[in-house]
Amino acid sequence: MAIGTKELAPAELDTFEDQRLVEELRKAKEELFNLRFQSATGQLESHGRIRAVKRDIARLYTVIRERELGIRATPAAAPAPAKKASKSKAKKSEDASADAEGKAE
Repeated sequence: MAIGTKELAPAELDTFEDQRLVEELRKAKEELFNLRFQSATGQLESHGRIRAVKRDIARLYTVIRERELGIRATPAAAPAPAKKASKSKAKKSEDASADAEGKAE
């Protein structure tokens, strides 16, 4: 994923796990450092790139903070497979319901 593009939209960031957000933030800060260095030495070709990377950094910080505060949900982990009830448990629950019906009458 390229930093500083529209691909880094908040909707897409919702699918990232916390570790990936921190990694993307680290990469964006590194890129900003390199862009500032190029700007200082006169080698920077696209000055708009600095602005885009700064916005990406702000967007990442916002999503991380919203998750800390519970405003934005973290991505759900893969659901665990549902356990099937064994026949003995199913039979026990049937017997219990039959007993409850018998006592209710």
